Amino acid sequence: MSEPFMADVDLPVRPPAHAAPTRASDKRVGEKGRPYVIATVGHPDLTAPALQLIEEQLRSRLARFARAGGTGLVRAARGLPPVFGRAARSAGLALVTVLPARGGLPALLREPDRAAAGELLILSERAELLEYDPEDRGSCIGADEHVLRNCSRLLAVWDGSPSTGRDATAHLVAFARSHGVPVDVLWPRGARRSRP
Repeated sequence: MSEPFMADVDLPVRPPAHAAPTRASDKRVGEKGRPYVIATVGHPDLTAPALQLIEEQLRSRLARFARAGGTGLVRAARGLPPVFGRAARSAGLALVTVLPARGGLPALLREPDRAAAGELLILSERAELLEYDPEDRGSCIGADEHVLRNCSRLLAVWDGSPSTGRDATAHLVAFARSHGVPVDVLWPRGARRSRP
């Protein structure tokens, strides 16, 4: 299987003054010599109070990565991705958002994901287009796997439950670990899901 198409899209927004550069040619690298990139995955059915708890904890964790010159990488979707984006921006971590593409052009997202993508683009220093179908669950999981292959650490918002037909979090944690990506699991006390 060939490698999915991925293209950079420079955004007309300015990163935080103290954000680190994020090009692959940067000198700052993480484990295994990769540029230090932090990605996130998590349950799609987190409650609003859980997302608030998670944003607070992400902010403090991401501040450490920002000081180390890291970059946050997130696939555009509703729920956790905009929370990660807000926490990254607040912590001074440069952010890259992955958007779906079809035939090299941006693909249309469903309305809830479209609003989240808009917020992420405002928060991001850069966007990257990745060939995948945002309407197909398997294609979205493949896009997440691509993101994980290109990161040096994963922050997983995960309660330890197995993957289901609606939630691939456990699969993505196992995928990251099997590819040598260190995984930090984050599940704040009091966090809840709307349908575990």
